[in-house]
Amino acid sequence: MHWINEFSKSKLAWLLLFSSSMGLFLAALYFQHVMDLRPCIQCIYQRTAVVGIVIAGIIPLLYNSFPTRMLGYGIWGYSAFKGLMSAREHLEIIFASNPFANICDIVPNFPSFMPLHEWLPSIFAATGECNENSWQFLGMGMASWLQMIFIGYLTALAIVVVGNIASQFINKPDTF
Repeated sequence: MHWINEFSKSKLAWLLLFSSSMGLFLAALYFQHVMDLRPCIQCIYQRTAVVGIVIAGIIPLLYNSFPTRMLGYGIWGYSAFKGLMSAREHLEIIFASNPFANICDIVPNFPSFMPLHEWLPSIFAATGECNENSWQFLGMGMASWLQMIFIGYLTALAIVVVGNIASQFINKPDTF
């Protein structure tokens, strides 16, 4: 557990988080602008969650301290959880028995102080249908892959947090 604690404090760990999430974000832009796969509202929410993980990785990468790592963990966990919930909702829409029962919005529900879909419409505007599932890789669509990816991010975070907590109690000399 000690090595998990030490590794999580290193810039390499945060570079891996930043790089993996930035790779996902760039892949989403490739799918949208090169392959012409139009993102739906749930895709945009999942993309926003990935951007949150990018931000979570870059903060401790730029200034690695205990408070910035805690901030990174918080943003990482919140973003991965929200992304997972959006991916699950997306899968419910895709696999609904009545495809007209689960109609998704067209305009993202971003906070009024941060209308990303207006500021950066080429990245955050929803132009596709939620029940579209044409892209497949190894028999799974994008929402299924993203569900697995967000579970992976949450699992990695849990391992890091447990490793950090456990290292505080393991190999400590007795003080009695």
